[in-house]
Amino acid sequence: MPKRERRLIPVRLDSYKPLREVVFDSLREAIINGTLRPGERLMEIQLAEELGVSRTPVREAIRKLELEGFVVMVPRKGAYVAGISLKDIADVFEVRASLEALACGLAAERITDEELEGLERILVRLAEISDGGHVPEFVDYDTGFHDYLYQCSRNQRLIQMLSNLRDEIQRFRSVSLAFPGRPREALDEHRKIVEAVAGRNISKAQHAAWEHIEKAENSLLETIRRNQPEGVDDDQPD
Repeated sequence: MPKRERRLIPVRLDSYKPLREVVFDSLREAIINGTLRPGERLMEIQLAEELGVSRTPVREAIRKLELEGFVVMVPRKGAYVAGISLKDIADVFEVRASLEALACGLAAERITDEELEGLERILVRLAEISDGGHVPEFVDYDTGFHDYLYQCSRNQRLIQMLSNLRDEIQRFRSVSLAFPGRPREALDEHRKIVEAVAGRNISKAQHAAWEHIEKAENSLLETIRRNQPEGVDDDQPD
């Protein structure tokens, strides 16, 4: 029987955190970045083996993940990674578009020349990896690009609100950027945002941000339609 491919990185046992928290963080990150996909069954023995721990902290982590909405328990079947409904996507992107447009508009008003150089450096790196199939690395730099823009808004309440959406955004971002050609399109959209911000054009920056989020949502929905991954619910609640 072939050996099961290891996907999770063994946890570090020298962490200052309790083991159950370290395992929880590892599983939560694996769900957010798409290593553990929506609808996938979580087998305690296999997860414990990959993480290099006993089943007890894995079981405790799964219970906490259920409380936070990342995992669902199905009677007589076990634990599964929570699915992503089309209603979830619509709700998150509706809020995200408004907040990101606001952040980019404020950045156009408040960004410094040094910060503009920082954005340009991120764009250079994104351009280097946009056509190489390095989706996880592109996701990391894409996340960094947006976080950098948030900071340039100089509005801590806004930054906190976007931070609260971060985990849900990350789940969607990984799927959206896996769509063929999407990294290159996202790069072009990022450039438009930077050009508008650099030109101190508030309305243009807001429009570029809104357009970028709208296209990201469309790519995500198209990816779902093409792949129909298990765990994605097409039903919209009443």
